[in-house]
Amino acid sequence: MKIPFFDLTRQYSELKEEVEARVCEVMGTGQYIEGSAVKEFETSMGEYLGVRHVITCGNGTDALRIALQASGVKAGDQVITTAFSFFATAEAIAQTGAVPVFADIDRNTLNLDVTDVKKKLTKDTKAILPVHIFGLPADMDELNELADRHGIPVIEDACQAIGAEYHGKKTGGLGTAGCFSFYPTKNLGAFGDGGMITTDRDEIADACRAFKAHAAGKLGAKTRGRLYGEEVPELTAKQGDSLYDPCKYFNYFIGGNSRLDSMQAAVLLVKQKHLDEYNEKRRKIAAMYSKGLEGLPVQTPWVEREDRVSCWHQYAVLCDRKEELIQYLGENGIGAGTFYPVPLHLQKAFGYLGYEPGSLPAAEDVCRRSVCLPIFPELTEEEVSGVIQAVRRFF
Repeated sequence: MKIPFFDLTRQYSELKEEVEARVCEVMGTGQYIEGSAVKEFETSMGEYLGVRHVITCGNGTDALRIALQASGVKAGDQVITTAFSFFATAEAIAQTGAVPVFADIDRNTLNLDVTDVKKKLTKDTKAILPVHIFGLPADMDELNELADRHGIPVIEDACQAIGAEYHGKKTGGLGTAGCFSFYPTKNLGAFGDGGMITTDRDEIADACRAFKAHAAGKLGAKTRGRLYGEEVPELTAKQGDSLYDPCKYFNYFIGGNSRLDSMQAAVLLVKQKHLDEYNEKRRKIAAMYSKGLEGLPVQTPWVEREDRVSCWHQYAVLCDRKEELIQYLGENGIGAGTFYPVPLHLQKAFGYLGYEPGSLPAAEDVCRRSVCLPIFPELTEEEVSGVIQAVRRFF
């Protein structure tokens, strides 16, 4: 039996009729960029996540960069983040001109080790960027308390954690701002790229909207005054519609261009209605794995406590025979992932920072041992059992 690591066609088959109807509806409106479907999706996500502002954008990497910029992070500043994440987490910091400062992780949760974060704080630290890795929320109470004492923002990388909860509150509303990705393989995935920023702070929301749209118009002028301390005359041009807006020709600093198109918003609106159901299916699969792998020489994912609920974006086991296990599963027709083979502080791209092997031992150890097993809502119980049996046979 072949068991894929992920299969997008299964979900499409279930939602095909409804998705295609919504996409065709958008095509008929002629509103392909920042249209009514995007506004509807932003409103819907705000209600779902319990946040005041939702700002859609082109992808999760842009969401991280824009949120950092909107929070006042500038060139030369330091931003503390985890060494165990996808490259975009630290890449977004570097794109602002800031310096990623990597902290180690907790070997159980695989999230930021707050004790190590404290050690890395300096007068140049201007933000903390935790990642809710594999869908499990980080220790946000401790991180927020630490950030509050130093007067700096906490930007959540929730790109893998939509629908996850911490003390009954959903990710994206736990810090200064939250960042999400709608890459097709995410728990809520588009039919292409897409991203989103969430915040309860009006000034952060205004700045995000300015940074994503060439720092133009009235929000651009307003943000320049807040972030750069330079008041500019009030823009008197009248705001136009989505097809022609004269305000977009007045630009106040270097922003960018990052938008969610209306057809992707239409797809996401259909899928969002099923998100909690999909996440619950992932939890059941994770429970099957944890029970079925008992007694084997692998570390299964951290058991959820009452204070947080994972959305199980990935199911990662730690195994001393990582490469052998992945090869064995592949030979038996089972897909597996190696998230992540190289910790961020040892990536060639960050060689200029001067980290050496052994500097963040927990992250390095987890990278050497992590194997992600198939987990997606359409996976059948028979397939989950097949994966469990193959892992047991291997050992």
